[in-house]
Amino acid sequence: MEKYHRIFVIVLDSLGIGAMPDSPAFGDQGVDTFGHILEKMGTLEIPNLRKLGMLNLHCGGEMQGVEKPLGRYMRLGEASNGKDTMTGHWEMMGIRTEKPFKTFTDTGFPPELIKELEKRCGKRVIGNRSASGTQIIEELGEEEINTGAMIVYTSADSVLQICGNEETFDLENLYRCCEIAREITLKDEWRVGRVIARPYVGKKKGEFKRTSNRHDYALKPTGPTALNALKNAGYDVIGVGKINDIFCGEGITRTYHSDSSVHGMEQTIAISEEDFQGLCFVNLVDFDALWGHRRNVEGYGREIEKFDSNLGILMEKLREDDLLILTADHGNDPTYSGTDHTREYVPLIAYGKGMEKGGALEDEDTFAVIGATVADNFGVSMPEGTIGRSILGKLI
Repeated sequence: MEKYHRIFVIVLDSLGIGAMPDSPAFGDQGVDTFGHILEKMGTLEIPNLRKLGMLNLHCGGEMQGVEKPLGRYMRLGEASNGKDTMTGHWEMMGIRTEKPFKTFTDTGFPPELIKELEKRCGKRVIGNRSASGTQIIEELGEEEINTGAMIVYTSADSVLQICGNEETFDLENLYRCCEIAREITLKDEWRVGRVIARPYVGKKKGEFKRTSNRHDYALKPTGPTALNALKNAGYDVIGVGKINDIFCGEGITRTYHSDSSVHGMEQTIAISEEDFQGLCFVNLVDFDALWGHRRNVEGYGREIEKFDSNLGILMEKLREDDLLILTADHGNDPTYSGTDHTREYVPLIAYGKGMEKGGALEDEDTFAVIGATVADNFGVSMPEGTIGRSILGKLI
């Protein structure tokens, strides 16, 4: 018999809580996304996270935990070989990734890849380096418009991104070129996690602005996940934000595109007012994309405060037979060098109005306890080859 009728899993993208033992092997020494934000800012206005036990789990700055936290909480280590969005989310739902995705941060993409992309797309490539999307559009947007070239760039993530002006490139053509890039980068030596279409509008420098017509072309999960198991058993699997892109639609029954993390929480609050049975899986990307990669501590801290405000609204709307799980997919310490993700533990904070008590739980060595717990709640078997064990018995 199911304990919870609806489960909400919300991923605060990149909100790590301290270095894992193997973090030096990933180039990360002493990283701590949440802890260092607290240290730099001193305090954050996060009453709801605080009463759930976030500061009992991991404190810093001038802030401490509460005497009687409402949530159950623990640290999760990452079993997979990586520290990126797809690896983290896939592991949550049962997939352990051994072969990390390729990054081209330091060198740009190989000439052979660019040559094939130009030939098949019929466009000259400009850019081809690691850059901020807004900066490279500002720098090269006029050239792209005037010459018919296309801007290709990467970042600290395993991504190939193509910019296109919606008025001169045409969205459908941009998407076509991204589909070609996705096919090309299926080769092992060029295997990136995602190809991303980055459309923008404007005619000259100072006017360029990216639009919400971004589209991600991710690799399909390497096997079935908890999401497939739930969908096949007839349960709702609602994706909010990047979830549908991360899983290439696999196991998703309904999806909502979010314009921002605040919008994603507003969508989640609206979904909480609906009658459904199953999982609502949410990714809130702005922590990572807007603040972590840009090493903006204050922006990251203020984003956490915005989330906390909407978290309070969601908690009020939860029903007695709902379970809320808050977690992250990796770290992105805004006080660290470079712009890359950081290899960190992530939080798991669970709350339900019907939960008997809050408090600490023992750490787990994989994010996959999340998918296994959701599947267990609904009496669904995890697919063969997946990892993770259920902790449902500790969340009642």
